[in-house]
Amino acid sequence: MKLSAQEEYGLRCLLYMARHGEDRSHSIPEISRAEGLSVPNVAKLMRILRLGGLVDSVRGQAGGYMLSRQADQVSVSEILSLLGGSFFGPHFCDRHAGLERNCAHTGECSVRLLWSAVQKTLDGILSKTTLKDLLKNEEEMLEFLGARCPTSPQETPTLV
Repeated sequence: MKLSAQEEYGLRCLLYMARHGEDRSHSIPEISRAEGLSVPNVAKLMRILRLGGLVDSVRGQAGGYMLSRQADQVSVSEILSLLGGSFFGPHFCDRHAGLERNCAHTGECSVRLLWSAVQKTLDGILSKTTLKDLLKNEEEMLEFLGARCPTSPQETPTLV
């Protein structure tokens, strides 16, 4: 499992906008400088986010992009779905059939059930986590995640 660059960078752009004024527009060069991303990459991401309804474009001298909704109304799940999709989708096993047309384990597959359970867990956490939640500091976020994803004390992540 790996978060794609597009997902990570798009999320970072949205977080920048939420952190530095939800109600004002942000230019592509401004976001690019702040996040250390290239102007063309930010432009591409803003286009995807605009077409997906997460940002609005603002014309004029003070133009740029702004969040289309308040940060507490935008889930991380919605963002990642727009920018890259699910880790495990209904056709996941179709892409991994090996040399054959169909997977050799189509009828009985414990791996498919594992990836499906992982996806459901991810969906549960990401759908309940908003941009506003991600504005928390690490300690607050650790507490937030602990309330949403109970683990045994030995498995609780520590801040480094």
